[in-house]
Amino acid sequence: MAQAQEKVSFGERLKQIGQVFTFTAKQDKWFVPLLVAAVLIPVALTVLVVLLTGGYIWIPVGVMVALLAAVIVLNLRSNAAMMNVAEGQPGAAAQLVENMRGDWRVRPAASSTTSFDMVHVVIGRPGVILLAEGNPQRVRGLLGQEKKRLSKVIGNAPLYDYVVGTEEGQLSVRKLRSTLMRLPRNMTGKDVNALDKRLGALMARPQMPKGAIPKNMRPAKGAFRQQRQR
Repeated sequence: MAQAQEKVSFGERLKQIGQVFTFTAKQDKWFVPLLVAAVLIPVALTVLVVLLTGGYIWIPVGVMVALLAAVIVLNLRSNAAMMNVAEGQPGAAAQLVENMRGDWRVRPAASSTTSFDMVHVVIGRPGVILLAEGNPQRVRGLLGQEKKRLSKVIGNAPLYDYVVGTEEGQLSVRKLRSTLMRLPRNMTGKDVNALDKRLGALMARPQMPKGAIPKNMRPAKGAFRQQRQR
């Protein structure tokens, strides 16, 4: 069963908004001017209407419109700033899906190499979705291996795969969310839970990354010989 979402206090919510504001202002030079314009234009129009008509009832309307405009600008510009930062960063696709609304079960880097090529496995109402990041030639091989491994447990569940990147034929991080949301809902919540359990059992044993093993992960000299002598 899904865990109930923790309630966020008003103070914590304001802190989160402040963090988003600071982050967006650093990444987007147009954010502050647009935010100021979004607030000042409705306020100026409200003052003009009040002076011309004498109807003070327009003051709360103007305040609400200004607040709504500020929220819209903050939402749009912060999302754009986050996408700019996330583009090209290893693991960005998995993190983006984890923060999407809805029932998305994400297993980051289910397959990976020491060169930061990785395939994330996502389970949702559309079915099973594989998101590959890294070198296009290498991740194609990883995708093939992951499809073969998952075919043992997914049964008739639909399987989608995407290579996330900026090159031709790849799925941009900016379009990832909208692409997944447009996929058909092929499975029920019960089907998703059952499939999640089967994949959990399959992936319980972690895979060793493909490629050369870093020196700090290699066994000490003579370790295998000592084991044989026991």
